[in-house]
Amino acid sequence: MTRIAPRTRAAATAALAAAGLTGLLGVAAQPAAAAPTAALASPCVQKIAVVNNGGFVMNFQVTTRDGQLSAPTDDYPINQWRLIDLTSTPLDEGVDVRPLVHATAGDDVHGNTFVSYCANGQTATYTASGTTLNYSVTLLT
Repeated sequence: MTRIAPRTRAAATAALAAAGLTGLLGVAAQPAAAAPTAALASPCVQKIAVVNNGGFVMNFQVTTRDGQLSAPTDDYPINQWRLIDLTSTPLDEGVDVRPLVHATAGDDVHGNTFVSYCANGQTATYTASGTTLNYSVTLLT
């Protein structure tokens, strides 16, 4: 077996391990260090805002993929918005979330896209548009 300098060997081992080819260097594959739990959705945000562009009064809660809910905002009319800072909820960092909008005397509608909760100060803004019984909640990009 050819001798390889330790640094070069480490770099080569890492490159080959990424390709699943560590056997070419005559070394056993090393188990990867446990990675932190990766967020499933993008972007990763700390706050959720919903702008009311609908013809109704509404409030919203934040919901997770498994149905956990935050406390709801107060009711607010068209052309206003509210924000929920996820650090003030019992939700765990790293979970995927989206708004659940409640139209007064109307339907409940989920946001169209999940985002991940990261304590990073960023905000995901959704807009609720339509009428009481026929509206959508869309993430702005």
